[in-house]
Amino acid sequence: MTHTLGAAAGVATRLTGSAARSGMRVAVRRSGKVPDRSPLPPGTMINLEGRGETCVVDTGEPFPGAPTVLLLHGIATTASLCWFTTVDELRADHRVVLMDQRWHGRGLPADRFSLNECADDIDALLTTLDIEQVVVVGYSMGGALAQVLVRRHPGRISGLMLCSTAPTWKGNKAEALFYPVLGAITAISRRHTSSKVRSKADSLPPLSEIEQDDVMQWAWSEFRATSFWSLPEVLAELGRFDARKDLASVTVPSAVVVTSEDKVIPAERQLEMAALIPGAKTFMASGGHASVVLDSENWRPVFLEALADVTARIARKKPKADVLKTRLGA
Repeated sequence: MTHTLGAAAGVATRLTGSAARSGMRVAVRRSGKVPDRSPLPPGTMINLEGRGETCVVDTGEPFPGAPTVLLLHGIATTASLCWFTTVDELRADHRVVLMDQRWHGRGLPADRFSLNECADDIDALLTTLDIEQVVVVGYSMGGALAQVLVRRHPGRISGLMLCSTAPTWKGNKAEALFYPVLGAITAISRRHTSSKVRSKADSLPPLSEIEQDDVMQWAWSEFRATSFWSLPEVLAELGRFDARKDLASVTVPSAVVVTSEDKVIPAERQLEMAALIPGAKTFMASGGHASVVLDSENWRPVFLEALADVTARIARKKPKADVLKTRLGA
């Protein structure tokens, strides 16, 4: 039975992958709004004690005391591919950190995908990088992870930004039926699926061999770095995720960037999430779910406005002595 379910999951993920690749090709050709080359610094494999290695991009501090922004990526992609159109706009005023999550790209090897474990991976990474607090930014799946991180490690968070995401993936009766069934299937086939995901990760070339000068070639390489066998497992975990009762406890400055034409997570759900977070401000961006990359010229200004608002509110919360110390570079 495990073999049958694993084979069925494999067929589904291959079909999903083929459709996604075709859609991405068309969208990129139509938009023409991507950089000529990847503006990201090379990634580095960093060992998290007792957990394993993961791929991390860290731009470093542009000046002492600069706020750190942690960018969490969406499903079936890598951190670099999700955020490469945005990082250049942030580097002058922020330290920017990205990491591949479990079962994605060069993320930590694991027997299963778990948002709780991903949040603990992030806590371990911040310890390794000697970072106390971050403005955490989550896009789609990364938004779910950001909400889990706030719950599990609230002391790490100075600000919260949620983009094109929701507090639960079970937003209607059909989804409420679908996700438990998917969860049961993935639980039975997990050993088979995890071996496929590990095999894909092991086959990836070293980071030193990744060419970044041709942005389309680089983007396809990043897109193919995540095994589509991971999709059922990750979707099943998202189906178990529900932060609606937790969001009322968020105390840090927060913003929600809503993609108004989103067909994956409707804008209504995003707005309902914003209403659950005390003091959260809402910023509306035209475009669909993949706007972070495929409509970046229109999406990015809205995102930057939201981030500026969050960081300004964080600064106002700091004691005056801390603000003066930051400005002086002490």
